[in-house]
Amino acid sequence: MTLSSRQPDHALTGPRKTLHVNLFEMACVSHIVHGMWREERNNRHRFGEMAYWLDTARRAEAAGMDAIFLADVIGIYDRFGGLDASLRLGLQIPNLDPLSLIPAMAAVTETLGFAATFSTTYEPPFSFARRMSTLDLLTNGRVGWNVVTSYLPNAARNFGLDGELEHDSRYDRADEYLDVLYKLWEGSWQEDAVIQDRESDRYADPSRVRHINHEGTHFRVEGPHLVQPTPQRTPVLFQATGSARGLKTAARHAEAIFIGGRTQEEVRTHIARTRAEAAAQGRDPAELKFYVMAGLIAGHTEEEAQAKLARYRAYYSVEGASCTLRQKSTCASSTRPSPSVRPWRKAGAALVIWDDALVPN
Repeated sequence: MTLSSRQPDHALTGPRKTLHVNLFEMACVSHIVHGMWREERNNRHRFGEMAYWLDTARRAEAAGMDAIFLADVIGIYDRFGGLDASLRLGLQIPNLDPLSLIPAMAAVTETLGFAATFSTTYEPPFSFARRMSTLDLLTNGRVGWNVVTSYLPNAARNFGLDGELEHDSRYDRADEYLDVLYKLWEGSWQEDAVIQDRESDRYADPSRVRHINHEGTHFRVEGPHLVQPTPQRTPVLFQATGSARGLKTAARHAEAIFIGGRTQEEVRTHIARTRAEAAAQGRDPAELKFYVMAGLIAGHTEEEAQAKLARYRAYYSVEGASCTLRQKSTCASSTRPSPSVRPWRKAGAALVIWDDALVPN
């Protein structure tokens, strides 16, 4: 999966840059813009159908998008309104495992990438390493991983804990989690370990595969990795962060970073801060790619876009937004700004909804 593929066809003044665009999705009926599934032409209720995801993948590739980015949670939003509100409004429940969707979508596309969210907090790194290597093989190197540490208290209780791990300790664990993965993905198998020598009955050369023998604060993993070298070995790493501790992890590991801000100047400041931290960690800050979130209401004409906007406002669930945003705001680090939705702005025959309400994990 690459982040530097397409160039625009039309002439531009000044330096030409590639605009990278991902489709932000989640395998549920109500992801971020709650209430929209009720609109009669909406297809969110089909999130459990294979045909829905195959069609989505084909459309995203035809539109020239870089990737489909799949969000995920492993708990429910139950702090405000409890389980009743989450189920009644479909607030990211029910939801499907995003990793399971990728092979099918990859089979009907050729260049589209796929990035899936997975938490470093609750499941061990060894099994996840094999899962991602499998996807990297099946997609021929078109897979990425959004590294999160999870923030829902219900998620912690689902994995046998009384509550969330302390914020900074989750990132300490994430750093070691990634160190284990690098050892498995990059260091366990040499590139020429698979020899497929039929005459000598040797599929792989044992001298070119090794145990990793990792012993750390959180994990002890012997290895070796169970999958041979894949096209990327390590998938493209995404991360979203707003806290000082999360920034250090992102600056150390991430190749693509989700960034937020109420104004363009705030976004620039956050990008500069992240690049500076990456440089402090010995990385080339120019290698980082940054994504911001925007919702587009598009139409062939201004009137069509305005009609869609009216339907959007009619179906938008304030209760659903309140339940999810207040949960995220409560769980977020105190260094993060409180969520807000920016004004509507016109862009040709599209209406751009600038939404700062995404609080990173």
